[in-house]
Amino acid sequence: MWKKYKILFGLIFLLTSFLEVKKCTLPGAKDQVKDDYSNIEHRDLDQIKKSKKLVLLTENSSTTYFIYKGQPMGYEYEMLNAFAQSIGVELDVVVVRNVDNIFQMLDSCEGDIAADNLTITSNRRKDVEFASPLFNTRQVLVQRKPDNWNKLMPLQLESLLVKNPLQLGEKQVYVRKGSSFYERLKDLSNEIGGKIEVIETPGTETTEELIGDVAKGKIDFTIADENVARIIASYYDNIDISTPISFPQKIAWATRRESPELLTAINEWIIKEKKKGYNDVVYGKYFIDKKSAWNRQNSEYFSLSGGKISPYDDMIKKYSVKIGWDWKLLAAQIYQESQFNPEARSWSGAFGLMQLLPSTAAKYNIDTTNMSPEASIAAGVAYLKEVDGYFAKFISDKNTRIPFDLASYDVGAGHIIDARNLASKYGLDPNKWENNVAYFLLNESLPQYYNDPIVTFGYCRGQEPYQYVREIMNRYSMYSDQIAYQYTAKTNP
Repeated sequence: MWKKYKILFGLIFLLTSFLEVKKCTLPGAKDQVKDDYSNIEHRDLDQIKKSKKLVLLTENSSTTYFIYKGQPMGYEYEMLNAFAQSIGVELDVVVVRNVDNIFQMLDSCEGDIAADNLTITSNRRKDVEFASPLFNTRQVLVQRKPDNWNKLMPLQLESLLVKNPLQLGEKQVYVRKGSSFYERLKDLSNEIGGKIEVIETPGTETTEELIGDVAKGKIDFTIADENVARIIASYYDNIDISTPISFPQKIAWATRRESPELLTAINEWIIKEKKKGYNDVVYGKYFIDKKSAWNRQNSEYFSLSGGKISPYDDMIKKYSVKIGWDWKLLAAQIYQESQFNPEARSWSGAFGLMQLLPSTAAKYNIDTTNMSPEASIAAGVAYLKEVDGYFAKFISDKNTRIPFDLASYDVGAGHIIDARNLASKYGLDPNKWENNVAYFLLNESLPQYYNDPIVTFGYCRGQEPYQYVREIMNRYSMYSDQIAYQYTAKTNP
């Protein structure tokens, strides 16, 4: 009898050792001072709200996520940014370099939601939950027209193209193995009774890059979702996308099975926004408006081709050196201030690229009635350098000082000094920002804090400078990521 119990206990031990609860640790969680979420057993809607961020997994493409004239854009980005705002959090973007790994990254908690024009398939349903479909599309064959296509009659041109999936037998079609296109081609090969030679491409190669390869003659065929193919084909006049190879399929976002509350919130939001027509508006912006897509594609400020952030990049690089910042950080701040509009003027009289108040401009001998972009950047950086010099007395690490500098630029150094003093009084670290000094800045609008004798500058709407810092740092991360992507694309054609 005892031997049976020993065997039973052994089996239980082995079973429990394999059934560990999945823990989700997102980037940066281990660095939090308070409300540490690095050991949570799962990450669902409540944890997302507490962390104040929703993390999106997607790729760089001209329809999903990109930077244009300093502004993050894309169908997936814009839709999910609106959802994030509806639940009171910010959207963080993690760019997936190898799209074949997107579901693995979701499962390992590197993000909360995967969104990349994802087709719902039975195989994918085994691993993830899909939200309510956003729209339907079908898969189409992408092929190159003959060189003299514009001199041919329509029937002549059609006779030279693959117009029926049956004609794909024995032909090479290039797709990513992890894509829904790969699944469809394998099924189609069986259906037509003639082998389609499916050539696997790396997960790092996007659908639009493969379409470009067809246009340039590097490959003969690839597969794409029709909504994406329609926009990308508008860049190339020698591409044909008129041959469907699938029935309409549902496109949706994916979440982990361990996030049912997030899934419910997404579904409710999608239903509500569809009734309001918001989804149709955003969809049209990225998948219907070919003229705008063409203009972006041919702009030097389009992150996937041009790589510039603003017309003032050279000036920003020149002056960022004076404060020891990465130029992309200064660019992110300037976008926050003026969206790169040198004529911008606020209700308070702040003017120019860096929105200098007349009193601040006068300190640096700048006339706000006739201020050049370079003068605005020079004066703004001079003020930042002065503020940074003050905080350098207490905080040696320049990266740690950045949020202090930014918040001071927005609301004045006095309120940040008050928040540091409050942090010291209540046992927190006056030299750390998040959950320490930022906590008291957020609470400087409460009488118990702004009436404290150690508070010199009084009441402050702390939410505004706090959000100012978060938005700039988030945008800086996006700029850095996009510039790195552009560099990789250029060096690895």
